Amino acid sequence: MAVPLVYAVLSGFKSTDQLSRNPIGLPDPWVTSNYTDILGSGSFWRLVGSSTLIAAGTTVVVVGVSALAAFSFARFAFRGREALFTLFTMGLMFPFAVAALPLFLLLRSMDLLDNPLGVILPQAAFGLPMTIVVLRGFFREIPAELEEAATLDGCGPLGFFWRILLPMARPALGTVSVLAVVGSWNNFLLPLLVFNEPTWWTIPIGVQQFQGQYSAEYARVFAYLVLAMVPALAFYSVAERQLVGGLAVGATKG
Repeated sequence: MAVPLVYAVLSGFKSTDQLSRNPIGLPDPWVTSNYTDILGSGSFWRLVGSSTLIAAGTTVVVVGVSALAAFSFARFAFRGREALFTLFTMGLMFPFAVAALPLFLLLRSMDLLDNPLGVILPQAAFGLPMTIVVLRGFFREIPAELEEAATLDGCGPLGFFWRILLPMARPALGTVSVLAVVGSWNNFLLPLLVFNEPTWWTIPIGVQQFQGQYSAEYARVFAYLVLAMVPALAFYSVAERQLVGGLAVGATKG
């Protein structure tokens, strides 16, 4: 896994001529301008800001809605509960490409094209199935005695959910949050479908545009690809322990 990443980083420090003559050797000399020119570009930071806003908005919506839905599926018995839960899980088998055209028409009718909500809301909707499945399994393992004790103390269902259940579910919430952020950051097709103007372009679209603009300057393209990966890799490395811990807890409780 490290080999292509290291190769891309080193290639970004070469000139295109060096890359053609010596594709696997060390840069000689080291060309730092490939990276510094991109970091000094306002368009690159605009892409980063747009991707960050959309990823944060998607995560808040999908985790908030999924937590409430999973709480209902896990702690309440009502008619049609399993059928409704099965309907949600069927969303795991529904590819986005199938919904691209009707989704575009729907967003256009709602005037959400070239609007970050046009990406945030569909991304959250497509993230609901996996998030609900993970959180429901965790919520079901919370002892019923805790809920009974909270009820005796005058705590209603929402109070139990907010004050007791959510703090106990931090590993699971951290896991689904990491998955939502990384999934949103790497999403290419939906932002390409929604954004016509460059104002709200995200990092994946920026990579495509940069490759088209500098198609003959491979070294600069490598530098741009590396810098585009850095935020997601940095976030994942920081949250890796939370992600692995949440998956481990879910596996033992499932």
